Amino acid sequence: MPAQKGKDLLIKIGDGGSGFTTVAGLRTRQIAFNAETVDVTHSESAGRWRELLAGVGVRRAGVTGSGVFKDEASDARMRQVFFDGDILNYQIVIPDFGRIEGPFQLTSLEYRGDHAGEVTFEMAFESAGSMTFAAL
Repeated sequence: MPAQKGKDLLIKIGDGGSGFTTVAGLRTRQIAFNAETVDVTHSESAGRWRELLAGVGVRRAGVTGSGVFKDEASDARMRQVFFDGDILNYQIVIPDFGRIEGPFQLTSLEYRGDHAGEVTFEMAFESAGSMTFAAL
């Protein structure tokens, strides 16, 4: 796969219907998938190597992003989502890979400003249910 444009990795929030709206003016974004392991090693494990139980454990997705809000409406929307503690449907578009959709909760919202620069934000989301994947 050739190199992809970072700006094409998108985080979108459900609009309450069947569509999605891109979240704010993200300059950087990242998604990470993790799974906990279940260790089933015992005294007779071959060579005393750790053994893991397949197909179990808790899976999760974490999404982070930072940038500038493109308008007052997107700033207000994300701030309200955070303070309400809502779990909403999001869509993450990964170029030439696919779309991941599912419920996420906004778990962190940080603002930062430099004396001679714009106000920026950082936000983090944690998955809150089952994810679906659709290849592009």
